[in-house]
Amino acid sequence: MSIFGSLGGMFENLAAEHQADLANIFQQGLASAGGYQGVLDKLNQAGLGTQVQSWLNTNGKNLPVSPAQIEAALGNQQLQQLAASFGVPLDQISNLLSTHLPAAVDQASPTGTLQK
Repeated sequence: MSIFGSLGGMFENLAAEHQADLANIFQQGLASAGGYQGVLDKLNQAGLGTQVQSWLNTNGKNLPVSPAQIEAALGNQQLQQLAASFGVPLDQISNLLSTHLPAAVDQASPTGTLQK
């Protein structure tokens, strides 16, 4: 396993161990992309509003988003910035976001709107 694979695995473990802190971890990591709101705006613009709304809703299941949808919505430049912010290789950032962003947004919006 490469050092980058190890780093990605360590992030996955950190996120799993600190599920309650996931919203804060993502808030810091997403800062380079305009924070939660900046990323959610891009996802909405890309036609993923139904998924985004499910993450913000207080009653219901978070709809999934695929790595390909993340890539299409955010674009390569934004993904490069996010990969650097999260300390993971570029080829892993869309998978990381598709796996953890729904729960992070859900935690950051306990009342249905993002906490400032």
